[in-house]
Amino acid sequence: MLAELYIENLAVIEKAQIRFTDNLNVFTGETGAGKSILINGINAILGQRITKDIVRTGADKAVITAVFCNIPDGCLEVIKDIGLECEDGQLFLEREVRSDGGSVARINSRPVNVSLLRQIGEMLVNIHGQHDNQILLSPDKHIRILDSYAEADDMLADYHLSFHKLQKLAKQINQLKMNDKQKQFRISELYDICNEIEALNLTEDEDKKVEAELDISKNAVALSEAIFASNTIISGNDNTTGIVENISSANEKLEYFTDIMPELSALSERLSGTMIELQDISQELDSILGKLNVDPKRFDWLNQRSDDIRRICKKYGPELSDVFTTLDSSRKELDTLEGAEQSLEKLENEKTELLTEVSKKAVELSKFRAEAAERFVAQVTSELEFLNMPNVRIVVDNKQGKLTVNGLDNIEFLISANIGEEPRPLAKIASGGELSRIMLALKNVIAEKDSIGTLIFDEIDTGVSGRAAQKIGMKLRQISRYRQVLCVTHLAQIAVMADDHILIEKGVVGDRTVTTVKTLDDEQRKYEIARIMGGDSITPLLLENAQQLIDEARSEVPAE
Repeated sequence: MLAELYIENLAVIEKAQIRFTDNLNVFTGETGAGKSILINGINAILGQRITKDIVRTGADKAVITAVFCNIPDGCLEVIKDIGLECEDGQLFLEREVRSDGGSVARINSRPVNVSLLRQIGEMLVNIHGQHDNQILLSPDKHIRILDSYAEADDMLADYHLSFHKLQKLAKQINQLKMNDKQKQFRISELYDICNEIEALNLTEDEDKKVEAELDISKNAVALSEAIFASNTIISGNDNTTGIVENISSANEKLEYFTDIMPELSALSERLSGTMIELQDISQELDSILGKLNVDPKRFDWLNQRSDDIRRICKKYGPELSDVFTTLDSSRKELDTLEGAEQSLEKLENEKTELLTEVSKKAVELSKFRAEAAERFVAQVTSELEFLNMPNVRIVVDNKQGKLTVNGLDNIEFLISANIGEEPRPLAKIASGGELSRIMLALKNVIAEKDSIGTLIFDEIDTGVSGRAAQKIGMKLRQISRYRQVLCVTHLAQIAVMADDHILIEKGVVGDRTVTTVKTLDDEQRKYEIARIMGGDSITPLLLENAQQLIDEARSEVPAE
């Protein structure tokens, strides 16, 4: 669960430190106060994509730090795999976003890549935002929801492995079944490719070696002049004294007085060492100079070889390594096509066996889903009845078709919200309030199947009011008895159910807008509930009603 959140320089939030209970934590505040910023901060710490725009104006960086406890076993295994430990059962996640767009992620103070932070975050928190309701309006997403409820991961992984083998095999067979004219043309084409590349007798990294030698050959005159001049400066010639001779003279003068002044001895030895090093350099320069006599035939060959390599790389590259890859793949394809008749018969037999295997697994998967669908419908219906949708009827419609990556099933959730109406697609009949309640019901039944300790609902109350809103509040409170729940809401009926009520408030300090985040005590909470119900004009009657709602909520015993 999320125990603590620290935010610094995140949009209009300068600094905020929030501690959470392990039950129902509710956020309220005026529209635009910064509730969405808080959710963005949590998203950032969970490894989601963020931009530099979230950094507070004038600040160098934004920092978000979260402390989690009661870490699920799966998450602990991942943490252990990367060489970290959770001291005292706590896990520290940190995200730093710089104003220049850079970002740093840390787990227990160790820098990690954002993908690992996202992987960890998905095991710790499940966030439901307003856009998630759109998942219900996309029938192609419904099968994922059912599979998640059914805990079909292992069965799906096994099916996918066989299905992808079948796809790969079918592709191979299709390639082998090309008509004879196409096949002969392709064989001729592959022979040309292989012959063209093999004719050059290329070696690994030859392009770099040829270019290096060619550069030296092209600059041989200039190189010779530079080496000769350097060696003349070092060793001298008939007309000039070189550095070595000058150092030798200097050393002789010093050696004469080393008996009188012993400290000159060390300097004399250093000069001797310098002479030896310079003489060695001179010899090496002479040796290199001797090698710079360019053979015109070798120079012509290098130019031609360079042109050949550039041409073959342009055609089959861009790199020489790509040319070798092309040659290897062409040889393999040629072998396959030339042995097509034998291969085709063998592959067809393999395909028949594999198709039988995949079909059997698809049927088993369909049966598994059908059994899960019955339980799913019963649980979701029960949840929706509690959420003030007593006449609702959910149907998991399955129009089976050909084998796909999902098996034989094409799943869509249908709903009838009123007695006497036939179940129809959600997109055609569900209102915003109904979608919110349906999604809450789904989240609840699926949450019972996983180990994620924290659920976050960002304005789950969209489109609802009155008794329906009260029921949502009661349901959130019920969920919070076995999972930590964080909820952003505009409704008093939900806010009064909170175990911890957190106010997000925007104000102006000096010439800057500042958002503050604070946990309310009982008296402050009463005023906030009254504000939600009646706006800025808070009357004694509103305060009395607010207190009554809080007292009634406290007296409610949530169902287990």
